[in-house]
Amino acid sequence: MAKEARKPEELVSDPASVEMIIKSQNDCIETCFTRADAQGASCKFGTQGVCCKICHMGPCRITPKSPRGACGADADTIVARNFLREVVGGTAAHSDHGRHLVLRFKKIAEGKEPDYKITDVKALHRIAGKYGIKTQGREVNDIALELANIFISEFTSQEEALKTLDQAPEKTHAVWKNEKIEPFGIDRMVVESMHRTHMGVDHDYRNLLDMAFRTSLADGWGGSQIATQISDIMFGTPEPIRSNANLGVLEEKKVNIIVHGHEPALSEMLAAAVYDPEIKEYAKSAGAEGVNLAGLCCTANEILMRRGISVAGNFLQQELAIITGAVEMMVVDVQCVMPSLPEVAKSYHTKIVSTTDIAKTIGAIHMEFDEDHAYDSAKNLIKMAIDNFKNRDPKKVQIPKFKQPLIAGFSVEAIRYMLGGEFRASFRPLNDAIIQGRIRGVCGIVGCNNIKTKTDSYINTITKELIKRNVLILKTGCAAQASAKAGQLTPEAALEGAGQGLREVCETVGIPPVLHMGSCVDNTRILEAATEIVYEGGLGDCIAKVPAVGVAPEWMSEKAVAIGCYFVASGVDVILGQPFHISGSENVTNYLGDEARKRFGGGFIYIPDPMEAVEKIMSLIEDAREKLGINKKTERKLLDMKDRRAI
Repeated sequence: MAKEARKPEELVSDPASVEMIIKSQNDCIETCFTRADAQGASCKFGTQGVCCKICHMGPCRITPKSPRGACGADADTIVARNFLREVVGGTAAHSDHGRHLVLRFKKIAEGKEPDYKITDVKALHRIAGKYGIKTQGREVNDIALELANIFISEFTSQEEALKTLDQAPEKTHAVWKNEKIEPFGIDRMVVESMHRTHMGVDHDYRNLLDMAFRTSLADGWGGSQIATQISDIMFGTPEPIRSNANLGVLEEKKVNIIVHGHEPALSEMLAAAVYDPEIKEYAKSAGAEGVNLAGLCCTANEILMRRGISVAGNFLQQELAIITGAVEMMVVDVQCVMPSLPEVAKSYHTKIVSTTDIAKTIGAIHMEFDEDHAYDSAKNLIKMAIDNFKNRDPKKVQIPKFKQPLIAGFSVEAIRYMLGGEFRASFRPLNDAIIQGRIRGVCGIVGCNNIKTKTDSYINTITKELIKRNVLILKTGCAAQASAKAGQLTPEAALEGAGQGLREVCETVGIPPVLHMGSCVDNTRILEAATEIVYEGGLGDCIAKVPAVGVAPEWMSEKAVAIGCYFVASGVDVILGQPFHISGSENVTNYLGDEARKRFGGGFIYIPDPMEAVEKIMSLIEDAREKLGINKKTERKLLDMKDRRAI
């Protein structure tokens, strides 16, 4: 039986989305919100994880009357096997993103790439040094080629642990060795996991879940970290930058192009091409005042962090952007792109253009992005959008007036610089603020939006409440965009809503209480920040001891499952606003929670209520502070110049 349709205000938090949902109803357009309501109650076997369709003796469903499948697999095996396959899917998605960039990077190093270049030589030297590559007196391309070959071997390595694991604190890495979850090559981990979950192979739920943690580490400390590092070298290490967020960034008198997906190679080239004089003249000749480029989902975050391009919205706003009637073209690549987009676009003039052979959509125009002629390829896409401007129906145009200013671009390097300056860049001031209690701890809030909850509500609630309690927030992905739309990504947010200690730090340094660190692949920046805190001293010798918690409030994708696993394996408790499909096995649930915490220092905790989540986060942070012995009250002292020199 279908659920009763919910009111727009029950579906989404921000007024721009409410306005577009009402417009979709008036225009008789089906969206993800109406389709979700039409689905009715979810299959209980699926949500419990006890449906097995790995072989064709089934599908088998586990019930109290039928506790084993046809082959004899019980609920523990089936749930663990399904869970591992989700981790594999997420690892493959993010790591393939990294592989794509590495192969492009190698072409640059070999001098075979006409349009892309090494933008940040300083980042190249910094990252090469982490892998023991000598840089002094060498040509840039020689250094880049050596680094590219190391990164490629991280995918193909068969018998050696990933070199990227050495970026973690020594004692955190030691835990992985002791618990035998240290991964080999990324591709081997993905293939071996699929082999283990084939019918008749691995039936021990503990063994399967250990492989889930192992595979996720190949993603978080491997493929995803590589993607972030290569992006910084190729496109520039992010620095604080101003922009705007929400559907109000669309412009009535300009050609609106939205980039949507996850890989930055195309979006970076589009961001450069829109300023080409030829493009500007072409737009004017079509009767437009220019071209307005905006982003959705994580492609938005990529070009926001480096170029300040506006954010039109996060995951569940992709259909709503088309419903404005003002989008000439939506250019999509991979991940989180709804197959419904061409169907929604039929009612408007918007062209949906897919750009990669691994991600085609029925009804979309497919124009594979030619990376060997990247700039010209980008210009051709923009010209196609400009040509479509004349087809816009003014009667169907309704651009919400809602947008919020934001500051993004908080890479770890940028944070170090802001805390210590050019010559004393360091996390020391942050560590000191935590030790002194002005900042109680750090919370990483990440992940997607989920149709099962009011969009952005959980994210924004815990963010607001945690900064009140003097917790510094690190964000990525759609969670960061939710904060942007709520006005939480500006320094003024600290003045208005932060607790006294956090406010003092934010005012002194000039940062918001919520730091936007990038796309979902850039969750590795949060791990890097945690590692910097450990290396700086005074807050434990491994990530598990730092007063830090992870939260995935509205997650929905397999990538989020992999991300959660590599945070837990790194020693961070992760609170989930949406549950895993594991409730059909008490053993699996306990293993991912209490058992993982005993082994790694972090475990999964499912808390559907945001205020309860806030209390749990504070409890975990205060417990970590007690164990570190830093909860003693310290007398505040005004430092004179002599004291400062001593420090």
